[in-house]
Amino acid sequence: MSSEFGQLYVVATPIGNLADISFRAIETLKNVDLIAAEDTRHVKMLLQHYGINNKLVALHQYNEEKAAVGLLAKLRDGVSIALVSDAGTPLLSDPGMPLVKMVKDAGIRVVPIPGPCALIAALSVAGLPVTQFVFEGFLPRTSSARKAFFNARLTSPTTWVFYESSHRILATLQDMADVLPQDRLIVIAREITKLHETIIKTDLAHALTLVKDDDNMRKGEFVVIVDGAKIDKAELALTSEQEKILHILLAECSIKTAVAMAAEITGARKKLLYQAALDLNSE
Repeated sequence: MSSEFGQLYVVATPIGNLADISFRAIETLKNVDLIAAEDTRHVKMLLQHYGINNKLVALHQYNEEKAAVGLLAKLRDGVSIALVSDAGTPLLSDPGMPLVKMVKDAGIRVVPIPGPCALIAALSVAGLPVTQFVFEGFLPRTSSARKAFFNARLTSPTTWVFYESSHRILATLQDMADVLPQDRLIVIAREITKLHETIIKTDLAHALTLVKDDDNMRKGEFVVIVDGAKIDKAELALTSEQEKILHILLAECSIKTAVAMAAEITGARKKLLYQAALDLNSE
């Protein structure tokens, strides 16, 4: 890695409260030659607040492929660049991935300047298991696609998290209520670090009612955290009777047919039956 190249700094900025920016982020934004911003008008307000006058260039979802090529050329010429999004940590459901990938592939250093992130802030106060979690970004825009998404995660035991907009929060919760159990715990974190910050932990049915009945609960930016499914340990293994029926069927049928019939007869989960069938066949 040549020191003659500039460096790309990926800088986290406040998600609401301007005081949440780090000293290191301020110093970095002051000292770089160029700041690549998702919305230059939005970022300019932050820079003016801290007396930063560096040159801004736009890098957003509509121009980032082309803009990344130009920024890489500047880095090769020794220009130092900071990448920022409108709020929070860049690349997390925000533009920037093509640039970071190009710069890394070119062997030029990419430096993280950590700080605010709505995802992590919401998880830290959710009161749900967060040792393992899955971040899903923004959900599909159509109801049918969202329901398919929820069905695919219906039995997942892992906490999952997504972002949602004010325009779709109610429709998304309605779709979720059509698929998930009404007592599934969720956390709705709205306007984190801002004046009207609201963080509610409740069951899905109550959450849907709250959002329906309160206009304010349909305003702002949302992080939604969904508790994982509680799976009965007894469902994770076949009983001896279920294994016996599967064994008999395998003697007469293909694995696919035996599994389907055993599931119909015993009520056992097909995934467990299929794995048991593979194990029995290998013996």
